[in-house]
Formats: sequence, structure tokens, C-alpha cells
Amino acid sequence: MNNQCDKACILVVDDSPDSLKFLTEVIEDIGATALVALSGEKSLDVINQVTPDVILMDAVMPSMDGFETCRRIKSNSAMLHVPVIFMTGLSDTEHIVAGFQAGGVDYLVKPIDPDELVARMQVHLANARLAQSAYVAMDEARRFLMAVSSDGTILWKTPQAGKLIEPFMDDPSLELQLPEYVKQWLNHQFKTTATSPSQLVLSDTYECQVLISYIGQSGADEYLLRVVENDFVSIRARLSTVFGLTLREADVLTWIANGKANRDIGAILDLSPRTINKHLERIHKKLGVENRTAAAAMALNAL
Repeated sequence: MNNQCDKACILVVDDSPDSLKFLTEVIEDIGATALVALSGEKSLDVINQVTPDVILMDAVMPSMDGFETCRRIKSNSAMLHVPVIFMTGLSDTEHIVAGFQAGGVDYLVKPIDPDELVARMQVHLANARLAQSAYVAMDEARRFLMAVSSDGTILWKTPQAGKLIEPFMDDPSLELQLPEYVKQWLNHQFKTTATSPSQLVLSDTYECQVLISYIGQSGADEYLLRVVENDFVSIRARLSTVFGLTLREADVLTWIANGKANRDIGAILDLSPRTINKHLERIHKKLGVENRTAAAAMALNAL
């Protein structure tokens, strides 16, 4: 197996100096960088400064135990993809279950075998990097996606989807919970039998439109949403270049492609219906089409 841990940043959370010394030596021996935190509270301070690749978490610590620490860590959307491996002397089934329920991906019982620890870190790090690469690839293809549970909890999201929805979240401390009005819209999607995609507009201005599309159920209590960003300034520039339109004609075509009626386009651009019709005539001639539906289709294909 390739050394997936080489140059990785691994955070060790343990209140025992002896354990920290042992684990730090194991981590440095495989070419990784070790960060240490003597308590759950300190680990929260660390992740606010650095995003580790893997977290090794002691389950039994004073004040805040490892399970609660893991829950706090996973409430930070930037940490959703980071694997947390629990290390503890607690071997009862209920404790193992508690570790997974808190957001851990693995559970090692002390005393820790170095070879087993390294092997497990490599597997989880490889899986995490693969998943993150998939999220980035979706972003590059402009497929900004997120998965949520039925209660509105965000299970995962691509980086750009997170950036787009962040301004609309109710409370930064509850960043993994969709805003209440989005949850209400989502609950309506669960009840409807419509087969066409349903969209909720989050922001609609002359410069940019942000909306959410409900795609469907992707797993047990997992529902897939797409976050769509229409940057009208960039769209207008592209349509102008591709079809040889004036910027005002590109403005009109942009809004036609987004399903706006002439009256709405006139209100948005502060133009009279007569002027909109004149622009449409020129757009149809330049695109070689006879109606707005065909013009919209060509615009969407160009984008």
C-alpha cells in the first residue's frame, strides 16, 4: 500500500502525555506532521486554525469527552470530510456504537498497535481524499451538490455549494442546519408527486441568481440538492461573444434563457415592452431562429 499518510497533518487529541509521545513518534516515523491537543476544548481551537487530514481521538477525557468533542468538530462544515479515529480502553459495544454515532469512522482499543494504527489511518485518509476529489470534480463541472437528511441536517456538500449557501444560513453556529424556510420547502418536496425538478430561489438580483433544486432521494434519509448560481454578468459576456450580440441584446437573451416573460425582462432592465420586442427581433435574426423558445435553447447550449 502507498503511504497515504506521507506529508499528512494528523491531530492527536489525548490528555495523557505518554500517549501523545507514543503517537507523535508513530506519526513522524511515517513522514506525517503531528498536531497535539491535551483536551477536547483545545482541539476545537486547533481546527479553527488548521484543518487536519486525520484526527486521532481519545474517548475518555476530563471536562469534554471524545464523543462530545467529535460531535462539536463535525458541526463545523469544513470538518465533515475529516476522518476521526477513536482510541480508548473502552471496548463495550455501547461505547463503540457511541463513537460511530458521534461521527467517528473507526475505533481502536488501547493499547494501540502502531502497525494497525498506520494501516487504518492510510485506508481512511485514502477514502477521505477520494471523496474530496470527487466533490472538487463536481464543482469544476459546475455541479454544486449537497445531501441533507429529512430534518434539514447537511450530511455533505461540495466546497462551492457550501460557499453559495453560506450567506443564507440563519446562524453560523448551526451551519449544518438548513434555514427554516428551506426546510419547509424541502418537506413540501417530500410530499409532492411532481416529476419535474422543483426550485427554490434564494437570491434574485440583476447581477446574480442563487437557487436550490431538489433532485431526489439518494439514500436512506439522504436527499440530494443542487445549488445553482447564475452569474448574469458572466453569462451576458459569453452570449455577447458567442452570438455577436450587443450587451443589451445579451441582457435580454440571458433573461429569456432563464424563463422570464417580456414584461418581467422590461421591469428588470427598465425597458419598455416595445424596446424588448425590437431587441428580440434582432436576437432572432442574429441567431437564425424564429421564436424565443429556440433562442433560449441556443443560449442554454452555449452556456
